[in-house]
Amino acid sequence: MSTVNTYAVDDKVVVVTGAGSGIGRAIARAFLANGATVVVTGRRREPLEETVAGADDGRAVVLPGDVARREDVDAMVAATLERFGRIDVVVSNAGVHDGGGDITELTDENWALLRGVNIDGFLHVAQATLPELVRSGGNLVAVSSVSGIAGDWGQAAYNASKHAMTGFVRSLALDYGGRGVRVNAVLPAFTLTEMTSGMASDEKALAPFVNRIALGRPGEPDDIAPAVVFLASDDARYVTGALLAVDGGTSASTGQPHTE
Repeated sequence: MSTVNTYAVDDKVVVVTGAGSGIGRAIARAFLANGATVVVTGRRREPLEETVAGADDGRAVVLPGDVARREDVDAMVAATLERFGRIDVVVSNAGVHDGGGDITELTDENWALLRGVNIDGFLHVAQATLPELVRSGGNLVAVSSVSGIAGDWGQAAYNASKHAMTGFVRSLALDYGGRGVRVNAVLPAFTLTEMTSGMASDEKALAPFVNRIALGRPGEPDDIAPAVVFLASDDARYVTGALLAVDGGTSASTGQPHTE
């Protein structure tokens, strides 16, 4: 389990999507380490069970489902409410990447995948859980990307999907602030996960990314998780509509090359 950060989440019921690997796994474990009750969801049961292995059965629940399917999200929310009676925090982390390329070569299938998980998935989760967050005075944290606030070469479709998420976050913060719900986003940059493992193992491919990172190394899932726990905690009670870059300084750059 991740290091305890002692944020005020020990009495909260937390739902984490895309929790079977990478950043989602680190987030779920960080909440558990801080005393929260955590519901983990994702498309495959086995990785979810690995995420919560060793956790107190009373504080860790595995509910497989695909956020791209509204019925799966509705079933997950219903099961969580049946067991715990409330939802205090939702972490919308599930996301996919299509590999990029020229927009004219983007297939309908790849766009449907990006839209289905990154945009529709967030929408399904928000629609199903915001009424419960109003009841509990809870909050929603989205794991978006620095690609949701700027552009990347050859990543138009992916960037568009992440811009949609950050747009949702800002607007929902306005719409729900008066109802006692906070909505924020964490924006990682290049992070070492299963999704980036191929590139991370190629020093030549990795070097240009590291060159843009002020701290001189790629992110790790455990670098991202504490920021999510903080935003979800009562310590961040006056923070909403925030897009918090947790990117090692990547987004601090104007894009000029690094020179010694």
